[in-house]
Amino acid sequence: MELLIVLAIPLLGAAVLAFVGQRGFAPQVNLAFSAATFAAASVLTARVIAQGPMRVFAEQFFIDPFNVFFVALTAFVGMTTAAFSQPYMRIEQDRGRLTAARLRLYHSMYQAFMFTMLLALTTNNMGILWVAMEAATLTTVLLVSLYRTKASLEAAWKYFILCGVGIALALFGTVLLYFAAERVLGHAGMNALLWTRLDAVKGRLEPGIIGIAFVFLLVGYGTKVGLAPLHSWLPDAHAEGPTPVSAVLSGLLLNVALYAVMRSKVLVEGSLHAFWPAQMLMAFGLVSVLVGAFLLWRQKDVKRMFAYSSIEHMGIITFAFGMGGPVANFAALLHMTGHALTKSAIFYTTGHASQKAHSQRIEDIQGLREQSPALGWGLMIGVLAIAGMPPFSVFASEFLILTTAMQQQPWATPILLLGLGVAFGALFLRGQGMVFGRSSLRELSHAPNMAPVFVHLALVLLLGLWIPQFLVSWWHTAAAMIGG
Repeated sequence: MELLIVLAIPLLGAAVLAFVGQRGFAPQVNLAFSAATFAAASVLTARVIAQGPMRVFAEQFFIDPFNVFFVALTAFVGMTTAAFSQPYMRIEQDRGRLTAARLRLYHSMYQAFMFTMLLALTTNNMGILWVAMEAATLTTVLLVSLYRTKASLEAAWKYFILCGVGIALALFGTVLLYFAAERVLGHAGMNALLWTRLDAVKGRLEPGIIGIAFVFLLVGYGTKVGLAPLHSWLPDAHAEGPTPVSAVLSGLLLNVALYAVMRSKVLVEGSLHAFWPAQMLMAFGLVSVLVGAFLLWRQKDVKRMFAYSSIEHMGIITFAFGMGGPVANFAALLHMTGHALTKSAIFYTTGHASQKAHSQRIEDIQGLREQSPALGWGLMIGVLAIAGMPPFSVFASEFLILTTAMQQQPWATPILLLGLGVAFGALFLRGQGMVFGRSSLRELSHAPNMAPVFVHLALVLLLGLWIPQFLVSWWHTAAAMIGG
C-alpha cells in the first residue's frame, strides 16, 4: 500500500495540475503533492528498514535498502525544489518569460517527472525500468524547452537526440538480457526480466550474452548519467532550462540513471566472475572527472559551470562503484547524497542570482554578499561544500574514495587528485568573484525562498560531522547488496 501511494501521488498531481497549473494557487498545489510524496516515501522507507525488502504487485515492484534510499532522497529534493520554484517561477512570469500555459506545462510535467523517476527506482522489471527512463527523458525535454527560445529549443533537441540514442542502446542491452534469461528461466514472458529472478540465477546466465548486454546498458544509461564522452547534452540542458529543472536534473535524474547501471552491474558480475565490468566503470569515471574538471575553467555561464561540476562528481561516484567493496560503495552512496543536496542548493542560489543580474554570465553576477547576504553566503557555502572542503560530507566521501583508491587502485590516485585539484581551483575562483565582487544587482519582485538552500547545506554539514547510526546501518546494507 505504501508503494502504491508513493507512485499514485505524483501521477495524480500531474493530472490535477494539467487542469489548474496556470492558476495562482498552482505552486502551492505542486508543493502539496511533493510534500505528500515525501511523507509517503518516508513511511515506505521506515517499513523497509524495519521489515526488510518487499516484493509487491506480483513481484513487478521490489523495494530494498538500496533503492529505497534513492526513493527517499528523490522525494525530499523534489519537495524542496517545489518550494524553491514558487517565487522563482513567479518572477519569471512577471518578466514575461513564461505564459500561463507554460506554467501549467511546467507544474504538470514536474509531477510527471517525479513519477517516472520513482517508477524507475521501484520497479523490479528491467523492461519497465527502461520505459520509465525513456518517459523521464520525454518529460524533461518539455521542461528544458519551456522558455521556447532558440537556445532552449536547440538544447532540448540535443538532449532528446543524444539521450534517445543512449536509451536505444539500453533497450538493445535489455533485449539481450531477456534473451539470456529466457534460456535459463524458460518461457516466463516479461517475468524473465524481473531483477530478483535474474539475480537468483545470475551464475547460470550465458556469460557472453550478459557481457555484451552490460556494454550496451552501461553506454546507454551512462549517457543519462552524463559520463564523458557522452556528456555533451548535460551543460546545454542545464543552461537553457528553468533553474528548478536544473536542480532536479543534476540532483536526481543522474542518480536514477546510475542506479540502473548498478543494478545491471550486479547481474553481470555474478554471471562473468570477471573484473572488466568494474574496469569499465572506473575508466568512464576517471575520464568524466578529468573532462568535467578541466572544462570548468572555460565556462562563462554559471549554470554550465555547475553542470560540468556534476559531470565531475558523477565520475567520482562511478569510479567508486567500479572499485567496489564495502568502503568504496558506502563512500559512493554518501557522495551521491552530498552531491544531490549540495548541487540542488547551489542551483537554487544561482537561479535567483541570475534573476538579480538579468544574466547567467559569471562576470555579470558579482557582489552577492553585499546586495543579498543570504544568497551570497548560501552560494559561498555551497561552493565550498561541493569543492570538497571539510567538514562537509563531500569531503568525507572523497577522502574515503581516495584512501580506498590508494589501497586498491594506486595508479588512479594521481588522476583523481589532479581532477579534484583542478575543479577546486575553478570553483573557488569563480565563486569568490560572484560572492565578494562589486555589486551591480537589482531587487527581485518576489523574495527568494532561501529555506531549501540552508536546509540542504545543514544536512550536508551534519553528514560531514556525524552520520546517524540508522543511516550508517542502512548504507552498509545497501553497499553490501551492490557487491564488488
